[in-house]
Amino acid sequence: MGDIMKKTILTGLKPTGSLTLGNYIGSISQMVKMQDEYKSYLFVADMHAITVPNDREELHKNIKEFIALYLACGIDPTKNVIYLQSDVEYIPAISWLLECNTYYGELSRMIQFKEKSKKNANFSVGLLTYPVLMATDILAVDADYVPVGIDQKQHVELTRDIAIRFNNKYGDTFKIPEPLVTEVGTKIMDLVDPSKKMSKTEENPKGVIGLLDDISVARKKIMSATTDSEMCVKYDPENKPGISNLINIYASLTGETIIDVEEKFKNSNYGEFKRSIADVVCNFLEKIQERYNEIVDSEELEELLKNGASEVRELAKVKFEMMKKSIGLYR
Repeated sequence: MGDIMKKTILTGLKPTGSLTLGNYIGSISQMVKMQDEYKSYLFVADMHAITVPNDREELHKNIKEFIALYLACGIDPTKNVIYLQSDVEYIPAISWLLECNTYYGELSRMIQFKEKSKKNANFSVGLLTYPVLMATDILAVDADYVPVGIDQKQHVELTRDIAIRFNNKYGDTFKIPEPLVTEVGTKIMDLVDPSKKMSKTEENPKGVIGLLDDISVARKKIMSATTDSEMCVKYDPENKPGISNLINIYASLTGETIIDVEEKFKNSNYGEFKRSIADVVCNFLEKIQERYNEIVDSEELEELLKNGASEVRELAKVKFEMMKKSIGLYR
């Protein structure tokens, strides 16, 4: 049947912060499963990253690092069209045509804009208009589905509104995408403060395991993770958030159920339990880092991004020319 019968999905990665074990378990592992079901477009949303101030060296490093890490985590380059957003020059061009068909009121009501603009009075215009750039990413490749968490669903709804408006005004141009509210991967919490999510931009590095952490550092973080005084390995997120979080990590990386893990460690003290988790986590990180080091500066990565951009450029060019003509922008 090949890709002809497969529906398409599009996933964007914003290259800010450093990817964590939480990102792998909660999100990347889900993407690895989905790549067999859909024709998948996977891109680094590097132009989205500049809506807020950025360190240019850090941004440059992250762009390559993110792609290499996703590949190291099992994203298959033969099942995904992988590219950098900024390599496809038609994307900002389409975005401008869509901006001129989007209302200020729609953008000013977006939750992320409201939150971020409150924090900084001198926010850029890009912070207001970037949901249109996000809509462009989706519409330029005729994506059927966009995998999103509940908090991102508003962006896909705006994309649908913009596409429907454009189609009604200028004729059938865009496929109307659907949000694919993904089955939530296990949410991994901070090791120091298990009441909050493990975040790639967290200020306290002791609570976060980065996928590129030194192995001995990662082991130390697991061994000093917050627990409780009960000395009983039992899954109870409300009363035992630290231990429950460690059980989730162990279960996610081994494929065992929570009940299996409880049974396995029912006679263990917390030190023994943490040592076992540290072994599993460190083995996992070693494999990922070995593959990462092979590809991060390789020709393979360059070739992959070049081919991906070339494929998406063709699709976006066709859309852009079609839009120009229907709007009246032609000689």
